[in-house]
Amino acid sequence: MIDYVSTFIFFFAVIDPIGTVPVFLAVTGQFNEKARRRIALKATLVAAIVLLFFVVAGEVILTAMAIPLSAFQIAGGIVLFLFALSMIFGESKPEEEIKLATSGSEKAIFPLAIPSIASPGAMLGAVLMTENSRYSLMEQAQTGTTMLAVLLIVFVLLLSANWIHRVIGNSGASIISRVMGLILGSVATANVLAGINEYFLL
Repeated sequence: MIDYVSTFIFFFAVIDPIGTVPVFLAVTGQFNEKARRRIALKATLVAAIVLLFFVVAGEVILTAMAIPLSAFQIAGGIVLFLFALSMIFGESKPEEEIKLATSGSEKAIFPLAIPSIASPGAMLGAVLMTENSRYSLMEQAQTGTTMLAVLLIVFVLLLSANWIHRVIGNSGASIISRVMGLILGSVATANVLAGINEYFLL
């Protein structure tokens, strides 16, 4: 059985539901409430399909390319760490993706579903957290269910976006995003160390 708390925290960090709220507001600023609900539902469903694809097919693709899972774990951990650094020291998730939202392509798919909800870090995380060699089919199903629970929280937060934004503002979302980046950096470091340990049989 997986550790639900740590798995939940991991996906909460890489998906960053709070940081998605300002992006959603930027994307849906000109729409009425009914259209906003429809966009929130579509974006969440698309993100769920994308992440579930990586849960199911990510390792199959790696196997077909003859890439050892330990090598992917190291590379994925490094990418996740760089992603975490960009969240901590660079432009935070809300600031960076609001620019995408206001640059012309204001749609539920981009930048809301991808890369705001289903971020590159979330895609990598979906593969790393469901390795066939480390987790049973039941544990992978539990991980997928936990990931979907985080996406459900994303959907609820998007429906409450106006209220949340009034409470925390862009600055609050930016601070939370940086804290999530710190947590993600720790998880990424653990993945790199685990990958090195497995690759070199330490």
